[in-house]
Amino acid sequence: MRFFKNTKKRIIVIGLIVCTYSLSFQNLAAQNNELNTQGLYYAEFYDYIYRGHFEHIKITRNSADFVNIFDSYLKAYGGQCASYLPENKVPIMVDRCNEWMVEKDFYGNEVSRTCVGWTEVESGLFAKPGLYNAKEKFVSQVALDVAGAEFGILFDENAIGNSVDKIHKIKGLKADMQQFFRLNGCKGAVLELFEKNLKAFALQTKPTRLTSQSMYQKVKNSGGPTGNQNYTKLLNDLVANQSKTWAMNKYVTNSVNGVRVTARDGQSRPREMTANYSYSSMFGSSKGSVRVTFENGLPACMYFFDFPRNCKTPNSSIVASYATGNYKM
Repeated sequence: MRFFKNTKKRIIVIGLIVCTYSLSFQNLAAQNNELNTQGLYYAEFYDYIYRGHFEHIKITRNSADFVNIFDSYLKAYGGQCASYLPENKVPIMVDRCNEWMVEKDFYGNEVSRTCVGWTEVESGLFAKPGLYNAKEKFVSQVALDVAGAEFGILFDENAIGNSVDKIHKIKGLKADMQQFFRLNGCKGAVLELFEKNLKAFALQTKPTRLTSQSMYQKVKNSGGPTGNQNYTKLLNDLVANQSKTWAMNKYVTNSVNGVRVTARDGQSRPREMTANYSYSSMFGSSKGSVRVTFENGLPACMYFFDFPRNCKTPNSSIVASYATGNYKM
């Protein structure tokens, strides 16, 4: 009897913990006064969308990046916030191959398979009808532009670097969508405004603008700090953050060394710096290097040794932290 009593108590306690966690997760949006983008890969983009400050957005609406962001948002909401969908929710459709061209060798063994026919099927996820219909309309408008741009990448002289860059962006976006609703909940005025302006950006309609300035724009306007800064710590944080999107290699924590400021601006702030770091791969431990360029005293682009022509955008939250003096010596 004692065993069953204790078990019952445990079940009740676990149930209370689960309910408390669920309620706190669901009510995050009500507690947040603004959209929380801290640490997210596309933090600036989300914040500018939320505020309706489209003039600061660098991602174009007719790009694969925005198509992926919109699509991923709908699927993430459908998966993580399903209980908050309206009764008239609509199924999210996905393409599935229904016709294959199969190539076989002399002995009848399959050597390759290429899809030559597609059909739309339900994904098992659902979305808000207004937002989903806006996405479908927007995609139909930009499909040719996106396809043309993607086709052009294949014949670019930096095709391999661009392809790797796409992989990094996809991984960064996936990580964002795992955190977005944990940071902002599934309902509330903040999320409603974000979705309203996301739709406006997609359909090129007038956004609902907030008067408050984005934290990310504030630091860009004010510029980077002067005086001695801990550049080794800064680059460690920036490289570690970028490494989360790497496909194969793993960054060795706090391995940045040999930091050199190779150019400075008129206020003696860095305009460019280089550093070395260590990483592990399937071939063992290796050394890498990174070059960072600055604009108005703030990290603007990171160029890694393996693809030195591809600009990686430094994490916005780290840049904002640097701008506000958190790396001062």
